[in-house]
Amino acid sequence: MSLEILQAGPQSTLQATSRNGMRHIGIPASGAADPLSHALGARLVGNDTSCASIEITYGPFEATFRCNARISLTGAISEASVSDQPVAFHETLTVGTGQTLKLGHPTAGLRTYVSVAGGFEGEVFASSPSTYLPAHLGGVDGRALKQGDMLAISEASAKGADEMLKTPSELRLPFTNAFALRATPGPDLPENEIEIWEQNFSATRRASRIGIELDGNFPAIESNRNLPSAGIFPGALQLPPQGRGFLLLPDCQTTGGYPHILQVNRSDRHLMGQIRPGDSVMFLKRAPAEAAVDQKEKQELLSSWMPEFRL
Repeated sequence: MSLEILQAGPQSTLQATSRNGMRHIGIPASGAADPLSHALGARLVGNDTSCASIEITYGPFEATFRCNARISLTGAISEASVSDQPVAFHETLTVGTGQTLKLGHPTAGLRTYVSVAGGFEGEVFASSPSTYLPAHLGGVDGRALKQGDMLAISEASAKGADEMLKTPSELRLPFTNAFALRATPGPDLPENEIEIWEQNFSATRRASRIGIELDGNFPAIESNRNLPSAGIFPGALQLPPQGRGFLLLPDCQTTGGYPHILQVNRSDRHLMGQIRPGDSVMFLKRAPAEAAVDQKEKQELLSSWMPEFRL
């Protein structure tokens, strides 16, 4: 049981859940840049989120199935077809041996997820098959997918093997080219913090699974401050000396010495993986107690359909 990659786009990798509890030895979380879209795709084909899906950055993407399979498409929406017949996102699809899946460029959002019942097989490192490109860990030889790759599909039984599902409408994410992310102040945010809240920043072309550079009117911070390195996590917004913010994603480093001026809350962190160059990004201030309420409310909504998923 396998899938042959015919076209992989700028960057496609195998991703699943993150590597939690490894940051103290310098191993980043990795995992799906948009873990919610990955989880929705897994739910549609009966997988656990520990099963690997293909994370496609921008597309186009093309692959031929060498077996019958049940699949789903989630994340950034693009034109999609199986053997030149249009197919929909956010529902269980069936494909036959020899049929070819094609995806175009998304009009909004950046990353699309292809999930298959049983999951794609990848190299497991620290209990996860997720690809970490900088250190060549997990996935397929720790690298991005390329033309000619044959991805094995696990024969492990998926839950509800005969179910044909659709994502509930209230859980579908209508991506646009403007993002409003709820965040709490970081430890190094200066007193004139008002400059950062509800202002529009622009995502630059310096973007990867490590992070996204943001251009705009950031608060002034003394560039010659010597800050001790400290633990850092996805969702942190750092402010390097050149004055542009850098928003950290799942492949980010485990420690950092640049000013940490805010932290995107867990309730909205999955959205960061869909920001593309040129998009507008705004931060909405939340106190820690408010952030906890936001997370609880969103978790309750998601748990109604995905009881095992955690933000």
